[in-house]
Parts: sequence; C-alpha cells; structure tokens
Amino acid sequence: MAAEIKRCSWCGTDPLYVKYHDEEWGKVVTNDKVLFEFLILEGAQAGLSWITILRRREGYRKAFADFEVNKVAAFTDDDVARLMSDTGIIRNRLKINAAISNARLFISLQQEFGSFYNYMWGFMPDRKPILNEILRPADVPARSELSDAISKDMKKRGFKFFGTTICYAHMQATGMVNDHLAYCNFR
Repeated sequence: MAAEIKRCSWCGTDPLYVKYHDEEWGKVVTNDKVLFEFLILEGAQAGLSWITILRRREGYRKAFADFEVNKVAAFTDDDVARLMSDTGIIRNRLKINAAISNARLFISLQQEFGSFYNYMWGFMPDRKPILNEILRPADVPARSELSDAISKDMKKRGFKFFGTTICYAHMQATGMVNDHLAYCNFR
C-alpha cells in the first residue's frame, strides 16, 4: 500500500499550486535567471495572492523577455506602455517600473558579487539553508531578522517592492528557508 502523501495545507488542491509546492517551493535555487524571475514575480505579488501570480507566470515570462535580466534592464518607456496594456500580467505602473529598475540593480549586484546568488547567500549563516521546524500552518513566519537585514540592504541599494515580507517569500521560494511543515512529504 502506498504511503499517504502529506503536503503543506497552504497550497490546497489547485493543481498549479500543488505543482509549485511539490516541485519548486523550498528547493535551493542557484541560477541567477531563476532568482531574477522570482524577484519579478514576488514584487508583482505585493498585495495579491501568490496563486494570482502563478496563474500569470507564463504571461510574465513573455512580457519580461523570458526573464533575461539584461533585456529587462534595457526596457524603455515604449516597453512600459506595452506592459501597461498586457492583460497577461498585473498592470500596475509602479510594479512595472520597479521590475525594470530592479533589473538594473540586479545587474549591479551581479557585477559586485559575481552573481545575485552570491549576494543573497552571503547573508546566510554558513551559506546553508535554514530548515525551520514548523508544526502548524499558523506558525509559518511572514518575515525574519534575516529578511529584515536583506530587505534593508536592498532598499538602501534602491530596490523597490522588496520589503521584508516579500524578501522572506523570495527566500522561501528559492530555498534559502525551508518552511515546509514538519509532516510534509516534500520537506
């Protein structure tokens, strides 16, 4: 008899959410392109649910040059106008402008640290993921002292839509923090 699959309750039964939970959330990402993708998507999520963004992920991929950071950093006012009329993404001018500005800043971090990955993981104790022992969904934190520190540094560098809560979500999504519940098979 096969063992019962147990997963974190936050993903519910939506197939897209379940796939994201099972295959991506909490797994360490070292690739800067994927880290940039999550930077764009997490910024777009501000004030919205993550499933709203997941459902538009392909739209974002098309609208934001397959998350090629150099291409996004070169976007012009014409691109902003194009994005503002793109129904495949969240059409919020502040978020769109922030994504373009953040792309330029992302490149500056790559130049300074060798990669965005090196920059982010430089904050991590021993450069290892934090494996939280969480028993109840209500105990999953929305921020941490570490997300506070990273967010503060990124804000100082000019990043927008990357406050401590968004930073913590980025850390969860990219495996810097593993907040799968203790009973979850995907921990």
